[in-house]
Amino acid sequence: MAGRQAKQTWLVPDIAVYAQMILKQIAQRIDPLGLFVMGAFNQDQGAIVLLGAADTFWSVFTKAPEYSDDIANPIDRWSKRHINALASEHGGSAIFPSDGPPYAPFIAWALKSGRFWQSPTGMMVHDTAGLMISIRGAVRLPFAVQTQLSENPCDTCAEQPCATACPVNALSLTAMYDVPTCKAYLDTPAGDSCMTGGCHVRTACPVSQSFNRDPEQSAFHMRAFTGR
Repeated sequence: MAGRQAKQTWLVPDIAVYAQMILKQIAQRIDPLGLFVMGAFNQDQGAIVLLGAADTFWSVFTKAPEYSDDIANPIDRWSKRHINALASEHGGSAIFPSDGPPYAPFIAWALKSGRFWQSPTGMMVHDTAGLMISIRGAVRLPFAVQTQLSENPCDTCAEQPCATACPVNALSLTAMYDVPTCKAYLDTPAGDSCMTGGCHVRTACPVSQSFNRDPEQSAFHMRAFTGR
């Protein structure tokens, strides 16, 4: 799926070069952490850069002390440790989905970045992660950046397997997400495959499949979702 040309942001040339250098440095800095830049947009003479879990995230996180210290919210704590340090290094500030109330509008920010959209089932879809979205935080930079736009992968997905993947139709084309039905199914033996391998709707997405998230990460998120 070919992306469009990068959106041009009118900046003083020296500032523009510096901004892009910082954005490149952030991408390089977070790659060994199993994170990547999922999107960015300009706001109030600055920029919001969204950082998410890459396909390598789980292999990195499981070696971190937060993974095995038996303290609540290990991924959130790991994310704050690394993203706070990253923001400080680049003169920015860190923002996290778990901070609140009030909570930062991460869904609105994602949609504004031009790399996330609403999928046929209502969940957000990303141009490279598909439905395997895990935004770990954002960095607010004090300068604008050139933002990269892409194409909605659902527009060229003829079969739309996500629309019929849920065994109990908790996610479908015709209704809002039925959370009670979803959780009730996950609490049965039939729901074990979702619990261990991830939501069938998410894994049915062709882009999700090419993203190649570790099933153990999906299982971790499913346990957190159900409170097990």
